[in-house]
Amino acid sequence: MRVVIVGGGLMGAAAAFFLARRGIRPTLLERHRIGQAATNASFGNIRRQGRHLAQMPLAHRSRALWGEVADLLGEDVEFRATGHVRFAFDADALADMEAFARDAEPLGLTLEICGRNELRSRFPWAGPTAIAASVSPEDGSANPRLVAPAFARAAARLGAQIVEDMPVAAIAARSAGGLSVETAAGPIEADLVLNAAGAWGARLAEGVGEPVPLEANGPQMGVTEPLPHRILPVVGLWSRIKAEGVYFRQVERGNIVFGGGHREPVALDPGHARVDPANTLNQLPQLERLCPAIARVGIIRTWSGCEGYLRDMLPVMGASRTTPGLFHAFGFCGHGFQLGPGVGDVMAELIATGDTSTPIAPFAIDRFAA
Repeated sequence: MRVVIVGGGLMGAAAAFFLARRGIRPTLLERHRIGQAATNASFGNIRRQGRHLAQMPLAHRSRALWGEVADLLGEDVEFRATGHVRFAFDADALADMEAFARDAEPLGLTLEICGRNELRSRFPWAGPTAIAASVSPEDGSANPRLVAPAFARAAARLGAQIVEDMPVAAIAARSAGGLSVETAAGPIEADLVLNAAGAWGARLAEGVGEPVPLEANGPQMGVTEPLPHRILPVVGLWSRIKAEGVYFRQVERGNIVFGGGHREPVALDPGHARVDPANTLNQLPQLERLCPAIARVGIIRTWSGCEGYLRDMLPVMGASRTTPGLFHAFGFCGHGFQLGPGVGDVMAELIATGDTSTPIAPFAIDRFAA
């Protein structure tokens, strides 16, 4: 079976690995370098709390794989189950936190809810105006710069072919059967194709008559100088105000990695994302509210990357409705990092067997057909 994967981010690299584990040796085509676009720009958050509930089965499958990732890949990608905490600072945020905890528990996610006194005891560094916190103790983070290349190397060891600097212009059905992947070096024939091209995935889908309302945006990321290591969990907040939606984590070297708030539009050609300094300045008061000790810390670097966002903030996953043999997995709306191993495993299962044990119907591409 000739399988081609278009896109070498975390989703595509993980799919290549899990296909190779099933005895199918795919060819992965990446337009630049493995993990260079959205994956490298990621915060590295491995969280389940706060997710759209339709994603929860996929998130659970992926979290189980994160726990095995070092053994699976033979490399340390800095996965650490340090916990994930989100603070509430007002009554609306508290109501949202409690509602999510109530709705997520039947789906297999139990959050620990802390009132004022308990959160002061557990998180003495937290901002004094926080009124409650929710903790997902088995979540955490990993290093986004390490993960996709590690999956690609592991896939190559199992027989997958990894091809970088290979842009793909289109995917088309062949009159003789199968598919043709149109690349800069000429067409590549395939029996099955996985479109995991990230923000560029919508172009490939539109080329086979499946347009989706995707926008390309860049997250506004930054990192501080190193500090003594004091904060273990990944930290975020509950808020209905988009500009307040910041988050941070302290890496083992002591630096504070942060992001959130406003995103910047990205032109897909050439796909270069940027950080607006005004966005960074707007992030700082929210970070200080979460942890006042951050207020006087120096920022040493900022960065961004090209991510695909769909109108309903859910990804596209599953089989094409117009083109037999084509599958999609793109548009993860800035929160796909945690899902990555699970997406790769699910898509490999779907491609190899025609079905998957994890429900992905809410992510079908034909939800946009109307």
